[in-house]
Amino acid sequence: MSLLKLLKKFTKEMTKMIEFKNVTKKFDNFVAVENISFTVEPSSIYGLIGYNGAGKTTLLKTAAGIYEADGGDVLMGGQYTFDNDDIRKDLFYIPDDLYFPMNVSLKSMAKFYADYYPNFSYKTYENLTEVFGLDPKAKIRGFSKGMQRQSEIILGLATKPKYLLLDETFDGLDPQKKEITKKLFMEYIAENEASLVISSHNLSELSNLCDHVGLINGRHLTMDCSVDDISQNYSKLRLIFNRDVSENDFRNINYKSLDIDGKIAMIIFEGNSKEEKEKLNALLPVAIDEYQLTMEEVFLNEMEDKKYDITKIFE
Repeated sequence: MSLLKLLKKFTKEMTKMIEFKNVTKKFDNFVAVENISFTVEPSSIYGLIGYNGAGKTTLLKTAAGIYEADGGDVLMGGQYTFDNDDIRKDLFYIPDDLYFPMNVSLKSMAKFYADYYPNFSYKTYENLTEVFGLDPKAKIRGFSKGMQRQSEIILGLATKPKYLLLDETFDGLDPQKKEITKKLFMEYIAENEASLVISSHNLSELSNLCDHVGLINGRHLTMDCSVDDISQNYSKLRLIFNRDVSENDFRNINYKSLDIDGKIAMIIFEGNSKEEKEKLNALLPVAIDEYQLTMEEVFLNEMEDKKYDITKIFE
């Protein structure tokens, strides 16, 4: 490929990607997120995970230009997002806490968005309204929480954005509507080469949707990898012995977590270390079984470890 073609390809990709560059946001003396960096490629869905209050919403509002970063920058298509009307017309943000004015309907909101977003598609709006089975003339405030969420999804996708920011978007949706919504998001980003960031504290909602994930913990991004690489970041082994074992047997193993039940030990350690596995073999187990960690297990192992003695709570 010639240098000119490479340059054109790079420029095309740059016009669609989302870049978080050392983003920090404070509220007075409270640091909500600090020095966060990652990139969302075109035709990619990036899952932002973390417990409630970790800073996911703050980061998304900063990306949407609602907040101004106190440090670092968010760029979309190479342009800064804060106070940028051109970017806002290619961006749609669905917040966790939805708000609709009194007496508005889907139909009136569609007209409102069509006046602002130059790429708004009434055909897409009508198709999605039919898919979700909503009455376009009914007042949105009379809808259930799930139906209001569906309304915002319909309007958001109808604007045909290059960049989608979604905060806890599956909250309130029934299982059927969740699956429909996932398929719609995947189809949309594939067809339009859009970049999508979606936050959730519910890992099962993102496990078969995202191609990349990032974990916010303690206001920092502590994990940033492709879903395919998650299994390579950890090893989970079950060891069976012909004797009872204790934590002391594993004192020379650099493990992340260890659970022992008599003759059986379940151990998780980072990476796929040949050295650690050799140490485990030296303990002479009668069997070793290897498992792939789920996203939920990775999430729990990356979080700060707080162990409580539950038996003493109600004394």
